[in-house]
Amino acid sequence: MVHEHTDRAFDDDIEGMRTAVMSMGGLVERQVRRAAEALRLNDLRLVADVLADEQVVNQLHVQVDLLCNRIIARRQPIAVDLREVMAAIHAVNDLERIGDEAKKIAYKCRHLDAYSGRAALPLEKVQTMAGLVVAMLGQALDAFVRHDARASDDLVERDRAVDALRNELNDELVARMSADPGCITAAMDLVFVVQSLERIGDHAKNIAEYVVNVVEGIDARHAHPVATAAVRGDAGKAD
Repeated sequence: MVHEHTDRAFDDDIEGMRTAVMSMGGLVERQVRRAAEALRLNDLRLVADVLADEQVVNQLHVQVDLLCNRIIARRQPIAVDLREVMAAIHAVNDLERIGDEAKKIAYKCRHLDAYSGRAALPLEKVQTMAGLVVAMLGQALDAFVRHDARASDDLVERDRAVDALRNELNDELVARMSADPGCITAAMDLVFVVQSLERIGDHAKNIAEYVVNVVEGIDARHAHPVATAAVRGDAGKAD
């Protein structure tokens, strides 16, 4: 539940901060979608779109940082309000890094555009992985705006699925490089794409974990899963 204050101006500042974070999140989510589509369709126009959004993402990052610092200086928030401002600062850092990973994928699309053996690469599995991380990012942003601390548990499970798919793809790409030295450059490009997708999933998970800290005062990034569950009062559900 979103906390409201008797000071309407304070509420306006916090709401403006949330809106700015979500604006940046929506733009970054679009970057990731476009990067994945550029890879699937071999569309260099989408690559250009991803790279064009990079400057806007960086500008939003600076703007949200400034907004959060002003809220701290002017409003001197405490408790849940301070935790939310700090979560916003951390979240936009992760979003900026997600944008960087989308940019890396876009650059690799340029390299793969010139490779004649694209059809032999496991692009469908890479698209499956991309779909998973895009869904993770969307869920993390939704959790941030709704203060849904429970989403973190689901994202931890999704992240495990992403990690397993990364391992599977890396093994397959290494095997292809061993069998066909002519595909080494293209396969290595795809290894880096897979690595970027895995990192995007990690950053999405981070954003959901910041929400846990806002709502429950628990730093889920470093808490032991069983201890975290016990603090929440549902230790019986912990593995």
